[in-house]
Amino acid sequence: MLYCISAGVVGYFLHHAQTGARGAQAREQYEALAADFTNELNGLKADRANWERRIALLRSDQIDRDLLEERARVMLGRVHRNDLVIMTGQ
Repeated sequence: MLYCISAGVVGYFLHHAQTGARGAQAREQYEALAADFTNELNGLKADRANWERRIALLRSDQIDRDLLEERARVMLGRVHRNDLVIMTGQ
């Protein structure tokens, strides 16, 4: 009888160690979620670096003419008559 009760208690704890809220499966899910967040963070860091580079071009002593022209065209909604315009979705 003692062996059966001991085996039941051990089985109970092993089951919850595997499938419980802090078990091995939950740990794998948290690690996958952390990997997804890390990938998203890396993408956002790259995006931020790109924006910081573009802002640095606007803040320097001499403004980059191409970037200034691009921004002016976007803000004014104008294009040059020799430009090729490709319409895309929103």
